[in-house]
Amino acid sequence: MRVHLIVFVYLMAGIGEAQTPSGQIVPTVTTARVEDGSVTVLHLAPGYATSVRLPEEISSVVIGNPASFKAEHSEAEARLVFFKPTTSQPTESNALITTKSGQEISLHLVSTGKGAADARVDFLVEYRPPQSVVISPEKQSFLIADTRPASSTALAVSPSQPDRPDPLAKQLEKQKVLPSPAWQGKELLVALGESLEMNHQTILSFSVLNDSKRVIELLPPQLELTGTAHGKGGKQIKGDPVAISDYRMTRRRLRPGERADGVIVFERPSFKESAEKLQLQLAQAEQVDRPILLPVPFIASSQGGVQ
Repeated sequence: MRVHLIVFVYLMAGIGEAQTPSGQIVPTVTTARVEDGSVTVLHLAPGYATSVRLPEEISSVVIGNPASFKAEHSEAEARLVFFKPTTSQPTESNALITTKSGQEISLHLVSTGKGAADARVDFLVEYRPPQSVVISPEKQSFLIADTRPASSTALAVSPSQPDRPDPLAKQLEKQKVLPSPAWQGKELLVALGESLEMNHQTILSFSVLNDSKRVIELLPPQLELTGTAHGKGGKQIKGDPVAISDYRMTRRRLRPGERADGVIVFERPSFKESAEKLQLQLAQAEQVDRPILLPVPFIASSQGGVQ
């Protein structure tokens, strides 16, 4: 009788182990809304593809660590992009999706690796349009990590005051008529224009010229205060983003020989160290890791009146 009882216990234990799932995947389908400054966490797993559907057509997809993640996009499915990890080890990265209108979606890619217990996997993430009123593309504020929405002291003209001068439009027009700016670079030529201080903010104009033989797409401009920091291993490069409250560009997609002009608005830091530099960053969508850096005068070259 005792032998039969022991055999029965072993059989029940084996059945229990067989019924207990190991490394089970928890599939999810979620919706998200396109919002300024938001970052969506995307849960992935080896052997699974995650679909992201946007409310409009996609123009480009950039992954921070292409050695660990892969993105696939086809013109046949213009609003869909697929993400999948290429390694079985736990890994993370970021991704940036740009739409045809210039809207940008920031993602945080997370893969728990192969064999993770009860791992959540986003099978589909569908984005909804923003709830805010649609604005014209030429005055649209794009989703950039270091850009903040225009405050109440913004320099742009107010709809309630249509006769009020628009300093951004004025500076942009001045930059557009410059026949030959001081170009810098090789295939992507860039040049800085005038910097104007107004209402405790700085308006900086710039130009970009596609001197290559291919079509390029520009990412939104960024601004950074760079310098050196002393660490355990000696000097290290440090960089602090400076928020851009508004910007405008005549175009971001440039054919060979085509030029784009733009302006940015930012609040300059009140002070800096002597070794620090204020730099404007301009990069192509396919070469986000190789931006062109232009030194920006810390003090504006001219000063405008109070609006």
